[in-house]
Amino acid sequence: MITSLLLFGAPGRRRLARALLAMLLAWGATACQPNKREAAHPPEKAGASTYYTCSMHPQVVRTEPGNCPICGMDLIKASRQSNSAPPPAGATPAAAGAHYTCPMHPQINREKPGDCPICGMTLVKVASQTTGTRALGHDARPSAEVKLSAQQLQLANIQVATFGSTSAESNGPVLTGTLTTNANQSRLVSSRVSGRIEQLFVRQTGESVRQGAPLVSIYSEELQALQQDYLLSLAQQRLGGPDVNQYGRLVEGARQRLRLLGMSAGQLRTLAATGRPTPSLTFYSPQTGLVQTVGVTEGQYVSEGTPLVLLTNLASLWVEAQLYPEEVAGIHLGQAVRVQVAGFAASFSGKVIFLSPELEANSRVTLLRVQLANPTGSLQPGMQANVRLAAPGAAAQTQRLPQAAVLHDSRGSYVWQQVATGRFRRLTVTTGPENDQTVAITAGLPAGAQVVVSGAYLLESEYALYPGDAAAGGSAPPSGTAGQAAAMDPTRKM
Repeated sequence: MITSLLLFGAPGRRRLARALLAMLLAWGATACQPNKREAAHPPEKAGASTYYTCSMHPQVVRTEPGNCPICGMDLIKASRQSNSAPPPAGATPAAAGAHYTCPMHPQINREKPGDCPICGMTLVKVASQTTGTRALGHDARPSAEVKLSAQQLQLANIQVATFGSTSAESNGPVLTGTLTTNANQSRLVSSRVSGRIEQLFVRQTGESVRQGAPLVSIYSEELQALQQDYLLSLAQQRLGGPDVNQYGRLVEGARQRLRLLGMSAGQLRTLAATGRPTPSLTFYSPQTGLVQTVGVTEGQYVSEGTPLVLLTNLASLWVEAQLYPEEVAGIHLGQAVRVQVAGFAASFSGKVIFLSPELEANSRVTLLRVQLANPTGSLQPGMQANVRLAAPGAAAQTQRLPQAAVLHDSRGSYVWQQVATGRFRRLTVTTGPENDQTVAITAGLPAGAQVVVSGAYLLESEYALYPGDAAAGGSAPPSGTAGQAAAMDPTRKM
């Protein structure tokens, strides 16, 4: 640099020195400016609380990074802003308590609009309507309640269980099964003659029939021939003579063949009185029940033994579930179990009636069959059900609830109790040891309480978005899954 300066004259050296000085001043000004990226994203405020949660199971809250105990996914970092800052001068109470939360993750609470750090959804503004607004997850009122309509309850699939009952506290294995018809209550009506379907009295499945109701009428030439033989033998017997006993045996044989074909005693008496063969044979329902299958159509030719109509009685049903060999120990025929059917809040009492003695070749599991009483007919074949088996020493275990019934955040754990039809109250509870299925409840919940075991997270979202109206039991705007589904149909009345 010095050699380069000596090559220039005095005026040139002065100009070069001024240029270098300008470059140094420009570099220094740039270095002193703050980093724009850091300024746009300042560090967390001192009042913010940081925790780790699962993006799929937001009820999981941890103070340190790790894995979700339910699905095994890595926990993500989240923060909750403190609401301790004083409101701006002149702000109304509602504006002072306004905050932004996520409809899908109500534990997210922000002072300014933005996106949810868990799912990326746009945060929704929520304004508290009472003095002393509570932060999300903490009740400022002694009683936090939500009221839902009957349609909202159905859409949200709200299910409750009695705390302290077998269905709520048992820590035994839970088997997934399906409701099926009771084979002992099913009857198949098949054709006893060859012929043509003359008339169908039942045409659709699910139709209710009574015992003795007509099902199918079949035209059969074979039937006509046998009726002619019966009438001829009967006429010869009436003539008398030395062979009257032989004709009597022929009459009895023809009558027996007609009985085997399906003719009733009344039809035989009518045939003998009129002397006119009937061209068709009508089959009647052997029991009261529902038509499960109609296997023929009018005009179709059938042979002997062709299935016509399958009837079933839904007064009792079977639950067929699969279990692994290690779960078979301790299960015996006649054992009482609890069955939870999808769409029903209350559980049902069942009895084990069959345990397969062999394993299925492909899946290496065995079949368990439970019988359920269904006097009202509310249960239907094809419904999904869970069979809960009692664990050994279940009576001495700590009272427990399913994982889905207990909600967690950085301030504590909560459950929703049903206090009346459509009314639910939020309670703070103390939890104990937990596993991937249940959570032990040590305090805060009385025995016999009706606890929401399915849909508790939707109730939490409803309460978080509309704390004033929902807690007061008024007509809050539809929110959550139940509200969104109802809002899509303008004909539905919330």
